Amino acid sequence: MNFVGVEWERILKKSVYLFSNGLLKRKDNTLAFKTEDRTKYIPVEDVNELMVFGQVDLNKKLLEFLSQKEIILHYFNYYGYYMGTFYPREHYNSGYMILNQAEHYLQDEKRIILAKSFVRGSLRNMRQVLKYYLNRGKIIEEIIDQVEIYLRLIEDEDSISELMGIEGNARMAYYHAFDLILENPLFLFKKRTRRPPRNHLNSLISFGNSVLYITVLSEIYKTHLDPRIGYLHTTNFRRFTLNLDVAEIFKPFLVDRIIFKLIGKHMLNEKSFEKDLGGVLLNKKGRRIFIQEWDNRLQTTIMDNNLGRKVSYRRLIRMELYKLQKHFMEEKEYQPFVTRW
Repeated sequence: MNFVGVEWERILKKSVYLFSNGLLKRKDNTLAFKTEDRTKYIPVEDVNELMVFGQVDLNKKLLEFLSQKEIILHYFNYYGYYMGTFYPREHYNSGYMILNQAEHYLQDEKRIILAKSFVRGSLRNMRQVLKYYLNRGKIIEEIIDQVEIYLRLIEDEDSISELMGIEGNARMAYYHAFDLILENPLFLFKKRTRRPPRNHLNSLISFGNSVLYITVLSEIYKTHLDPRIGYLHTTNFRRFTLNLDVAEIFKPFLVDRIIFKLIGKHMLNEKSFEKDLGGVLLNKKGRRIFIQEWDNRLQTTIMDNNLGRKVSYRRLIRMELYKLQKHFMEEKEYQPFVTRW
């Protein structure tokens, strides 16, 4: 896969990433991205979402066109921080589904069941990732044991705040395995830091998590679910929370495995970062390398034993949302996906 010309490229069939500065506008029935030296036309029927990393100008006419075509636009600032989403008018929203989602949030016993499921799925996938590297000679048995202990604690909790604490403590133990897995002095974990991340590894974790959050949000848009109603993450004045819940399940084997590959294969180095805002951030080149690997991962297919066929990791996210829909309609109790490797 090549990045050419104006430093952008259509990476997924239905995902477009814009890294250059320019003007994005409607041109007849296509999208036109104009930079200083050229204009690139993007067939609108191929686009599901836009992720904008450059300084891109747009207008109301374009937003109306994106809404008509059901195209979501996510935008990041100069430093690679996620800033917001243009979320078109919902075409699939169901009043019946929203009522059921709200019921499962307002009734404590129903909400706690879902919150436990998200934490359980998250920790089980952390454990699977750790076991993968244990089988490759990494000395991380003690950290796996710690995650196992936190897994057992989930079942006895009936408080959202306590569940959040269990998930947070398990993740801290899990993150400390990164140093043992990577064995790279440039990428030491030390402690979790955000906005700004204080070192190279934290920068990768933050950027990867942000991209996952908005990927899940794009998939929610294609379902009957309302992204504003979360269960582990409290529904409040924050715009979206359900995507944060679902992303917890996928972080270990999507974001973290990508990080291990990028570092292990020396695809990123000190020149992939810059120091700014009092922290360490991926630069434009580093973000493009990460996004290219992110695309590769989402398109990778695995065998789904329930369907009897292979599905992509992106499709797995959508399937997780369909499972939630069935849970809300009380057709089948939700069980989070757990990777086998």
